[in-house]
Amino acid sequence: MSRVLVVGAGVVGLSCAVRLLEAGHRVDVVARDLPLETTSAVAAAIWYPYRALPQDRVTAWSATCFTELSRLAEVPGTGVRLQEGSELLRLPAPDPWWRSAVPDLTRLATPPEGYADGWSFVAPVVEMPVYLRWLQARVEELGGTVSRLDLSALPVPGRASGLDLVVSCVGIGARLLGADPTVVPVRGQVVRLAQVGLERWVLDGEGPTYVVPREHDVVVGGTAEEGEWSRTPDPQVAEQVLARATRLVPELADARVLAHRVGLRPARPSVRLEREGDVVHCYGHGGAGVTLSWGCADEVVALAGEEKS
Repeated sequence: MSRVLVVGAGVVGLSCAVRLLEAGHRVDVVARDLPLETTSAVAAAIWYPYRALPQDRVTAWSATCFTELSRLAEVPGTGVRLQEGSELLRLPAPDPWWRSAVPDLTRLATPPEGYADGWSFVAPVVEMPVYLRWLQARVEELGGTVSRLDLSALPVPGRASGLDLVVSCVGIGARLLGADPTVVPVRGQVVRLAQVGLERWVLDGEGPTYVVPREHDVVVGGTAEEGEWSRTPDPQVAEQVLARATRLVPELADARVLAHRVGLRPARPSVRLEREGDVVHCYGHGGAGVTLSWGCADEVVALAGEEKS
C-alpha cells in the first residue's frame, strides 16, 4: 500500500483522495485552505466544461464526471441533484464541442426574444458547501485525513518524508508550489439570492451570465477577469451581475440578496494532468473543477499505479 499525500483540499483534491483511498492507498490531504475556504466553495457548480482545455481530454473527463455525479444525485446528503436548464445563444451555432459528454441535448425550437439559438439538457447541479463536507467525510470514512498545512514547496517523496507519491491539486497555488507561471487567476464574482421558486438553470452563452437555482438559494454570476487577484467583492460589479441576471430571469427582480462571493478560477492553456517522477500534477481546471473532478481523479489513480518516469 503506497503512502500518498494530496496537496489541495478543493473539489479536485478531495475527489482524487477518495479514488486513491478506494484503490487501496494510504492517503492524507493537506492544504493551506480547508474545503469550505477554497474556490470550490464559491462555485455555482453546475456541470459545464468552462475555461478548460484540451477539448478531447476535457470531454472525456467531463463524461466520466457526469456519470458519477448523476449516481451521487441518488445518494442522500451529497448535495447533488439533476436539473434541467438551457444555454441561450445570440447567434446560431453548431452543437457544443462537449456534446458527446451529455446523454441528451435538445435544440430550442423557439429561443426567447433576443436569442437566435440554444439548447436544453439535464445537468448535475452541486450545492458545494454540502458536497465538500460530504467529500471530506468520505475521505475520513475511508481512513484518510484532511489537515491544514501551509507549504512553501511540494514535499519530496522518499525515505525522509515517508511518502511514496505526492499529488498536486493546488489550483492557483501551482504558480508557487509548481513554479508554473502559466497558471493565472480568472476572477469570478457571484451573488447569492434567496430562492424565489426557480427550478431551471439558465446560461447566456455570450458571457459569464448564469442563474443556478439550488434548494435554498440561487447563485447568479458572474465575471471572468483574467489576471485579477482580488477576492473582495466589488459593489459596482455586483450591481452589473444582478442587472444581467435579472434581464435573463425577470423573476429575480425582487429576490433578497444573501451574500456576495469571489473565487479565483485556476486557468491554464491546458489542464496539467501528468506524472513527473513521484509527483502527479493535477491542476489548471479553469472554471470546470467540479465538471472534471471525477474523470481526473480516475486518471490520477491510473498514474499512481505506474512506475515513475
